[in-house]
Amino acid sequence: MRYWLGASFAATGEFLELARHAEMCGFDALTLSDHLFFADFASPYPYSRSGRPRWDAATHWPDVWVTIGAMAAVTSTLTFAPNVYIAPARDLMTVAKQVSTAAVLSGERVVLAAGVGWCKEEFEATGQDFHTRGKRLDAMIPALRELWTGREVRLDGLPPLSIAPVPRRPIPVYIGGDSEAALRRAARLGDGWIGNRVYTEERLDQVLARLRELLEEYGRPPDALEVVAPLAVLPDAATYRRFEDKGVTATMAAPWWRASPEEKARHGSLELKKLTMERFADEVIRG
Repeated sequence: MRYWLGASFAATGEFLELARHAEMCGFDALTLSDHLFFADFASPYPYSRSGRPRWDAATHWPDVWVTIGAMAAVTSTLTFAPNVYIAPARDLMTVAKQVSTAAVLSGERVVLAAGVGWCKEEFEATGQDFHTRGKRLDAMIPALRELWTGREVRLDGLPPLSIAPVPRRPIPVYIGGDSEAALRRAARLGDGWIGNRVYTEERLDQVLARLRELLEEYGRPPDALEVVAPLAVLPDAATYRRFEDKGVTATMAAPWWRASPEEKARHGSLELKKLTMERFADEVIRG
């Protein structure tokens, strides 16, 4: 089992120290979320009962690839991934260039975890079609893999082209989301699947069973995918080992979410995060 730090909602100024501390504590990867702006969205947020986002205009959403580049410069082993990057809200060449550059500068410590997104307004702001986002992500993934080889590629309407720099090894592509379309996309095209919510054991068992069915349908072995799943359980090494036996290869945690009210009152934001990360490392990673 590998342990990913879910650092979404952190203040931009905290990320470099969080990355350093995550690496020191033994976390394997750090993730941050992707949003372009805040507004009074008409699009319903799918992960709350009210349909409203759980954040406001003051919440930081730094550009994921700029932030990953900065964090990579102050670490040496930690892997980085967006959770998740709304790739079809951008054009193919922008995604190819950003991810490839981040992979090279980080020493190939980058995963592209991609999803189709829910916020129509963000697509409208970037001039991309919201209603074809699934089809465009399906087409984008193999095109990205071709571009990242550095070889000459033929794209519709353009002369033969190539990009540089490119990494020496393929960049893993994980698919986010647990809709039927997302699970099919992961089983057909992905190197991994990453959960987009905190899962009970019952719900995760359903997702894992469906992934196994789809992998068989597409002629891929049952262990073809890395599986990253945030779990709705108290941090416990034995529990995580049980999920590992089910096929979960990594879990995601933000240990400060479970801090006591007394700890939250006594410690500043970054200090609280570091304290709870150290406790998670002692009790779970090294437990």
